[in-house]
Order: sequence, then C-alpha cells, then structure tokens
Amino acid sequence: MSGGWGSAALPPALGSRKPAPRSLSCLSDLDGGAAREPRSPERRQKAGGAPGAACRPGCSRQLRVRFADALGLELAQVKVFNAGDDPSVPLHVLSRLAINSDLCCSSQDLEFTLQCLVPDFLPPIEATDFSERLGRQLVCLERVTCSDLGISGTVRVRNVAFEKQVAVRYTFSDWQSAHEAVARWRGPAGAEGTEDVFAFGFPVPPFLLALGSRVHFALRYRVAGAEYWDNNHGRDYSLTCRNHALHMPRGECEESWIHFI
Repeated sequence: MSGGWGSAALPPALGSRKPAPRSLSCLSDLDGGAAREPRSPERRQKAGGAPGAACRPGCSRQLRVRFADALGLELAQVKVFNAGDDPSVPLHVLSRLAINSDLCCSSQDLEFTLQCLVPDFLPPIEATDFSERLGRQLVCLERVTCSDLGISGTVRVRNVAFEKQVAVRYTFSDWQSAHEAVARWRGPAGAEGTEDVFAFGFPVPPFLLALGSRVHFALRYRVAGAEYWDNNHGRDYSLTCRNHALHMPRGECEESWIHFI
C-alpha cells in the first residue's frame, strides 16, 4: 500500500525546522541558532572538547573573535599601586640621568661628586701583619665594599673545627640599637685548608646617604664552644658618608638607562 504511516509526509510547520547540530564542537552549526547566554571559557572548553580537536565529517570549522564582555568577563582590569610599590631607581642611575643633558652638548668626559659610604680604614688583608693578627684573634676582616645594594665583605677565620658560625653585628645609631647578619661559607683558604673564608652583606637605609652618616660593625666567630671577635682593635669598623669624586665617561652616561634596565 502507498498510504501507510511510514510514508506519510511531515506537516509543513515541522518540515521547516533546522536539524539539530551534529556536534557541539562545530561552531558553524551554532551560528544560525537562537541567541544564547554567554558562556565562560571553561564552559566553552568543555563543550568544544580538547584544543585542536577536529569536527566530525561534514562539519566546517569557522574561527570567530569574541570580546571579553561578550563572555561575561570584565573588559578591563584595573590595578592600584601604592607608594611603596614604585620601582626603586638606583642612586647612581639617577645621577647619570641628571647630568645627561650636559653631556649632549659636550664632547668631553665629566667629573662630579657623589655621596656614598666610604670605609674609614684600609683593607686589612693588605696589611703586612694580617697573618699574625689572624693567628692571634682567629677571625679577621679581609675587605669591605659598598654599593647600591648595601655593604658586603669577606672574613677570614682559622679552621679550628668543622662546625663554625660567623656573623656581622652592625649599627646605624652608634650602638643605640644593633642588628646581625649571618655570614656564609665561601671556601677554604690558607695552606692545607687551615683557614676558611666567609662572605657577609647587609642593606643600608636611604637616610645614611646624608653627609656625615656612619655605619659601625664588628665580626663574631663561634667555634668549639668559644667566641672570638674582630672589632678593629676595640675601635669597630666604620664607614662614613662622604662626597666621592667620580670620573664619568661620556658614552657611559648616555647609556645609563640601559644599565638600569
């Protein structure tokens, strides 16, 4: 028979409906659909499968661009910086940039003064009695340097025992208050490892860049249940902020911003 239910034509209203998409990973099947609620990237990833997955046969993938607000996200992000979050530009960089305009009109090198901490003593390791002094007090400062990062130096100690501790005690207020920094072992020294070298460092607050400001420090060495000190023969090691003359080549000043980056 030609008039059964299986061969009956669908009503016109139902026959005009668009077939359902074959795969949610095919964006082209959803382009003509009704307006949908914006989905987050997580929901889109779950719906679309793993990145780079291919559509089923017969699907055509189309790339589209969507803005963040269309996905229910914020179109812009605002971050508030506090005064303490501002980058700290080294003092020597600011000094170089300040004189850069003078160098642009000059073909000569520039000489100027910079306020910095200068040791009030000569490097002990360069003294002729360094070995005798180390043998007497078992700990002795080698040398100290100053930079924008603070004060650093090295210490020589006699290798009395394997377990040992070296620290530097320093003050910015003439010993009204004091701080300590632990020195770290750098390596052996002397003949047959009879000595060890330790390195230390500590920061310097900005107010010490004023002329006349001073830093005092001494070294402590603990080993085999005993404690030894190197305090520069009872005078303490000190550094004073002074005007230090610098000779600045023209090329180095012009590229000072590169050193900062």
